[in-house]
Amino acid sequence: MIRIRSLQELSVVIVARNEASGLPSLLADLTPGSWQLLEVVVVDGGSGDGTARLARLAGARALPSEPCRGAQLAAGVAATDGAWLLLLHADARLPRGWQGLVSKAMERGPQRAWAFRLRVDAPGPALRLVEALVTLRSCWRRLPYGDQGLLVSRLHLQAAGGISPIPLMEDLDLVLRLRRLGGIGMLPGSLRVSGRRWRRLGVLGTALANARLRRAWRQGTPPELLAQRYYGGSEGLSGQGAYQKAQRRSWGSSSQP
Repeated sequence: MIRIRSLQELSVVIVARNEASGLPSLLADLTPGSWQLLEVVVVDGGSGDGTARLARLAGARALPSEPCRGAQLAAGVAATDGAWLLLLHADARLPRGWQGLVSKAMERGPQRAWAFRLRVDAPGPALRLVEALVTLRSCWRRLPYGDQGLLVSRLHLQAAGGISPIPLMEDLDLVLRLRRLGGIGMLPGSLRVSGRRWRRLGVLGTALANARLRRAWRQGTPPELLAQRYYGGSEGLSGQGAYQKAQRRSWGSSSQP
């Protein structure tokens, strides 16, 4: 049974794995939003660096989970009570004044989801081009990805069928269903995400790898098989495939294809 206290209360769900270095900054960003912030839940996918302990020290609730982003998000949503949900990756940084942007979006009603613009925390004209293309895709096609965050009412999320507990493409799967229900608006602020993946793989390498995975998913390749490719070949999520080796510890970051 869902226990919703107020139509304007917000629950934040953060998915993380080995994000002890970046998570405290995000949790600090959330503190000024306490005026309508009901709870912050960090769903930890088996970290070995004390991520869950740091979350608890910062006042968040930490939940254990298998290292599967879809399952982590679904578990976090099920464990919260807010009428609105803000879904975030642990390496994100919220823009200044985020609470006002979120509040205005919530006031427009529960029948629409919202995402932030993307800002990669690394220098270089190639990354500025990536950001511009992400903005174009998000505004024109109404197709933001998980590393842009997602603000959605619980009722709207339920109408879309909830979050699929799949290891990869959970964000694209959800966004496509939400888009059919009423579109996805863009918040004027930018969510700043770690640039480590882009630095390790290179902008072109990252873009091509992600595009190949998205194309395979649209062609019907099971998410579990894609996760094996993405995280480490035949050893699955715990393996050390070429793509994972290039990313090293960036699983919990903005590494979603």
